[in-house]
Amino acid sequence: MSGWSHHTGKAMALDLENIDTDQLIPARFMSTPRSEGYGQFLLYDMRTNANEAIASDFPINKWPSSTILVTRRNFGNGSSREAAVYALLDFGIRAVIAPSFGDIFASNAVNNGLLPASVTEQTAKTLIARLRDRQANMNIWLDAKTVEIDGDTFDFEIDTVWREKLVNGWDDIDLTLDHRAAIADHRNQLSKMQPWAFPRGGNAR
Repeated sequence: MSGWSHHTGKAMALDLENIDTDQLIPARFMSTPRSEGYGQFLLYDMRTNANEAIASDFPINKWPSSTILVTRRNFGNGSSREAAVYALLDFGIRAVIAPSFGDIFASNAVNNGLLPASVTEQTAKTLIARLRDRQANMNIWLDAKTVEIDGDTFDFEIDTVWREKLVNGWDDIDLTLDHRAAIADHRNQLSKMQPWAFPRGGNAR
């Protein structure tokens, strides 16, 4: 996947707490092949009415061109389904800004190039107020860990290793391979100190 350090896009607000992964993509849609796209299933039971008609006043229906979602605390809690991240990405979302995230969701997000930007409760409240009944241009800078809207800048937090993965477009395997020389050197040293622990001819390759 491609890395990134700066993103400019339209932002929208979802003024709800505790959005879980089953709400992000209901389990009944997860048998659909990823190649067909999961964006149509994002928040399906929230964005449709009892007759499965689109609710025109729901944020992602009003602002389908948004690439940044600002929401409340505990976003992505619940089950570990990676399809929740796929649904956001396939819809076009590249960053979610919230006070807190489900741990597994956040890890899955980073491994797929989606930014889980953690902000204070007050910052989330301010940003949501700025986006009340509208979408607006927003800039995100990973290096500075800041977002900008309406000329004002706000800080966010993200783990340093996660930021490195997003900038470079890495998943966990790519991150490990970045240290392949050190890993090979350690294996060679260990094979000399403990040769009995290695198959014959077990030098690092």
